[in-house]
Amino acid sequence: MNLKTVTKRSGHTVAYNREKIFNAIAGANVDGGNKMTDKDIDEVTSQVEWDIQDRENVSVEEIQDIVEQELMKYDFYDVAKKYITYRQKHAERRAAQKHLMNSYRDIFFADSVDVDLKRDNANINTDASMGIMLKLGAEGSKHFVDNYVLTDEFREADKENWIHIHDKDFSLITFNCCQIDLLKLFHGGFSTGHGFLREPNSIRAYASLACIAIQSNQNDMFGGQSINAFDYAMAEGIRKSFRKAVIDEAYKALRYQLAQSVGSEDEFKQEFKKVMDFDSCRYTESMEDEGAQRSIDAVKKAVASLLTDVYHQELTDLERIVTVIYQLACEDVVEETHQAMEALIHNFNTLHSRAGAQVPFSSINYGMDTSPEGRLAVREVLNAIWSGLGNGETPIFPISVFQLKAGVNYNPEDPNYDLFLQACKTSAKRLFPNFVNIDAPYNLQYYKPGDYNSVVATMGCRTRVMSNINGPEESGSRGNFAFTTINLPKLALESKGDMDKFWQLFDKYIQISHDYLLERLHVIEQKHVYNYPFLMGQGVWMDSDKLSNDDSIKDVLKHASYSIGFCGLAECLKALTGKHHGESAEAQELGLKIVGHLRAATDKYTEDEHMNWSTFGTPAESTAGQFQRSNRKKYGVIEGVTDRDYMTNSSHVPVYYPIKAIDKIRIEAPYHALENAGHIAYIEMDGDPTKNVKAFENVVRAMHDADMGYFSINHPVDRDPVCGYTGIIENECPHCHRKEVGTGRFTIKRMK
Repeated sequence: MNLKTVTKRSGHTVAYNREKIFNAIAGANVDGGNKMTDKDIDEVTSQVEWDIQDRENVSVEEIQDIVEQELMKYDFYDVAKKYITYRQKHAERRAAQKHLMNSYRDIFFADSVDVDLKRDNANINTDASMGIMLKLGAEGSKHFVDNYVLTDEFREADKENWIHIHDKDFSLITFNCCQIDLLKLFHGGFSTGHGFLREPNSIRAYASLACIAIQSNQNDMFGGQSINAFDYAMAEGIRKSFRKAVIDEAYKALRYQLAQSVGSEDEFKQEFKKVMDFDSCRYTESMEDEGAQRSIDAVKKAVASLLTDVYHQELTDLERIVTVIYQLACEDVVEETHQAMEALIHNFNTLHSRAGAQVPFSSINYGMDTSPEGRLAVREVLNAIWSGLGNGETPIFPISVFQLKAGVNYNPEDPNYDLFLQACKTSAKRLFPNFVNIDAPYNLQYYKPGDYNSVVATMGCRTRVMSNINGPEESGSRGNFAFTTINLPKLALESKGDMDKFWQLFDKYIQISHDYLLERLHVIEQKHVYNYPFLMGQGVWMDSDKLSNDDSIKDVLKHASYSIGFCGLAECLKALTGKHHGESAEAQELGLKIVGHLRAATDKYTEDEHMNWSTFGTPAESTAGQFQRSNRKKYGVIEGVTDRDYMTNSSHVPVYYPIKAIDKIRIEAPYHALENAGHIAYIEMDGDPTKNVKAFENVVRAMHDADMGYFSINHPVDRDPVCGYTGIIENECPHCHRKEVGTGRFTIKRMK
């Protein structure tokens, strides 16, 4: 035999090796059901050698072509089919490898303004060194998952854009998001892995550690981080700061009155703490508030005790002095809280996670704590959002969410009604807070007065976790594991008006989405507490405080939600009926049937598998664009279906469709009850809503009263980068009268 060398696809030449042909056929034989004996395989291998014996060199492709021919010549069709599939799979892997290298080249050498790949996560600066490194890892991870982990069924469904597998790069590493119960975390202190942080003792420390908690948890997960009861947590810090303020003001007052007789500050604090009843002395918002006089009396009793038993002196105007002590302590804690909330807003927009590459996607929920301390926390965080960042910029993080509840803050007679009005005023200027409706029946069913963990919270983007078939139905210490998204317009286009086929396709990809998430779970549930040193190691996740460092996290993942989402309902309806749900009552009826069908499926999975399955109105704009490009490429440009750059997110009425706000609310509201994994509604307002906050409030009320679950009002926000003025700017800044060429969202382009 003359054959000595084989030329590989890379162009490299290697020595001929008969065993490689034999082993390749043997592998295909195993996949094909072992139809060939070793003798058969050896005979086919020999025949292949016979066909190329007169050649000194042959290419890999030529050998593989001959192998296919010989297998079919010997009637081993099943093995030949598997061998062809084997070749195709390896060809796809080579193409994927080339694609990965091209992606790496773009990440290394292109600017983010020129490459979509570097702009798919707005929270990551992929032009910075750590952002580049993070992106390289993400693309390499996705390549590995696509080519060596996913089954053919999952890979094909994702590749052909029937579904989208979100955050594939993290699928072998971690899971999505968590709502952090700060009161639970802060009690007794915690560790970030580089030292133990004692329990905070002031509102400044509470606010600072809230940022650290978000940052640390973000490093253990790939999704956003939320604080489910921000006001309740900050209220504890305010109470501690107030106690310090009372002691400080009492010391200053007695030091002024008694001079050196008081002794050192430390000595005074020790004596004062012995006689002061802090349970009877609380911060109040006004000297006329109930509790103010009781608090003053508590201070008076403590000071009088010190004067009699320690200093052996009298003060003739003791009543006035203790009143001033109390009043100044209240003023001190207001100022400290203001500074703490200002720092919190600035910190959330400047701190980084993941080796400095990403600003954490953070959210805070508040509005339900009616205590004076909780109200102060809400008032000052709203003031901080109103003020903006250093140059007046609108803060993007944290996503601020006001929890609306009749009896708490929704009606004029409610104790926190003034905070609701302030939230409307702030959102009218800064776009935040958004609003979550605790009165919606599907949220109200969990609510227990006084229990902050019974109040529905959100991750900010829209993710919602509440029901729990395996434990407490609470918002804190839980989150979403992962979700997949189904391309609804593709199902509609593929079914070509045949509704039976549509439902068959829908069921097929619901099942594939479900099965994929289970496979993903089987990987992550083998991880250990030490893989998530903060999330699990510090007891942030529900029941993780019962695990030891080497334990598997499998048992506590039962508290997570597992979600199947959808995208493009409007385009799906347009393809099926010729109209979307904003245009037709019949389309609306079908839309609710489609989303209800998905909800019924996830509810059945929950019942059958004892897992928290849920239906998600997917928010990802990048997925909406990816699906749309794929659909347009396959089905062409179809008016109202594939003719725009993005399909419509989840169950929204298309943004381009002219519709009254009240009609949009009426149409979209029923979907929120079905989308138990998360939903959001957006209403657009023209002009400057700060000039008509009442109209803004009326829109919020309309959304609340329609039983929408989570909603936001979008409106134009301009900012002059020179003077910092924020508002609606036409061609001239109303503050400094600088003229501009054009306007844009959040900023005004400077004239050159």
